[in-house]
Amino acid sequence: MLEALKQAVYEANMELPRRGMVTYTWGNVSGIDRETGLVVIKPSGVKYEDLTPDQMVVLSLDGEMVECDLNPSSDTKTHLELYKAYPQLGGIVHTHSPYAVAWAQAGKDIPCYGTTHADYFYGPVPCTRHLTPEEVEAGYEFNTGRVIIETLTERGIDPAHVPAIICHSHGPFAWGKDAAQAVYHAVVLEEVAKMALFTVQVSPACEPAPQYIQDKHFMRKHGPNAYYGQKG
Repeated sequence: MLEALKQAVYEANMELPRRGMVTYTWGNVSGIDRETGLVVIKPSGVKYEDLTPDQMVVLSLDGEMVECDLNPSSDTKTHLELYKAYPQLGGIVHTHSPYAVAWAQAGKDIPCYGTTHADYFYGPVPCTRHLTPEEVEAGYEFNTGRVIIETLTERGIDPAHVPAIICHSHGPFAWGKDAAQAVYHAVVLEEVAKMALFTVQVSPACEPAPQYIQDKHFMRKHGPNAYYGQKG
């Protein structure tokens, strides 16, 4: 079942250690087949060196197991909430990459200090609020998804324009049109988080890049008259 999607999600998961994005089993990637409404996600706690495509877990958007005897990622309910809220998402990734986590642990948005950031994220990468004790007790992973949605909604952020977020005291989630693009965005997020940290070390009072510079760089890649790259 969904062999092509399982292969794609497996390959996306394997890209994380290749890019230095995970330590041990600290990460997970999922993908969704919108026609069937089925989600494929990495199994919980399986070492990357032991992972195979047929170990990918298939489940419904309601969290019902469809295929595979392994437990899905512990972050599955977060992924499912995001898929239900945003039909344009085709893949989601969660890591504990250290530079993005540093901003998350500080509870700070990642400001857009320059053009590298602006090429991929239209404005700061937001940090969510803490979950309340009641939210943690009632359903930690479910409410992690809900607080991500809450943050994007309250700030008027289009998830296509800012394809990542950091959860307070936790870490980053990123997404894209498919699992591979979600991982790509997670890798870029880690790089811009590192650059931002270096920037505030060099100049703690540094201001974000001027809005017109941010606009130019984002729109030349993603706007209606984008001209970056090759046609087709």
